[in-house]
Amino acid sequence: MEPVFVLTSEMFSLFVLPVLIFCARILDVTLSTLRIVFVSKGMKHLSPVIGFFEILIWLLAIGQIMKNLGNFVNYVAYAGGFSAGTYVGLWVENRLAMGNVIIRIITKKNPSKLVEYLRSEGYGVTVVDAMGRKSSSKIILTVVKRKDLKETARIIKKFNPNAFYSVEDIRYVNRGKFPYRRENELKRILLRKGK
Repeated sequence: MEPVFVLTSEMFSLFVLPVLIFCARILDVTLSTLRIVFVSKGMKHLSPVIGFFEILIWLLAIGQIMKNLGNFVNYVAYAGGFSAGTYVGLWVENRLAMGNVIIRIITKKNPSKLVEYLRSEGYGVTVVDAMGRKSSSKIILTVVKRKDLKETARIIKKFNPNAFYSVEDIRYVNRGKFPYRRENELKRILLRKGK
């Protein structure tokens, strides 16, 4: 006869409950991070829904802590879940790559090849003359989708590896020229064929 695993209340409170609290905290802190990002992006309808579930999960977790105040493992699970949830929330937000960013490229080198290439790829580019500490330079401004940031940085490094550039999130863009995305064209063609 095989031994039967029996989950006693002591085993539940020492092992299962801390794991559940840990997982609940990961989930609610991840939701909290996403809610803050959505608020900053102006998504006013999605943020309250996320906030509802975030607080509901938090209440369930803290309720279990209060019922089991004598179990120190729950405290560790709660704190560990918060830390892990912060990491997971930032990872998820980074993977979503929502919104737009402005890239400011400052270079002393002639930027004409970089500007020409960016424009040929569909980027909206503005070039401004500037004066640095010792010499003149150029400032190149372009607004891109955040999901295109890595590709844009690769292009900048290819044409001018020593260029200084900074990236800043922007909340709203009115009219702009963004790089043409081939996958969008494929979707458009498939939709047209489906008519």
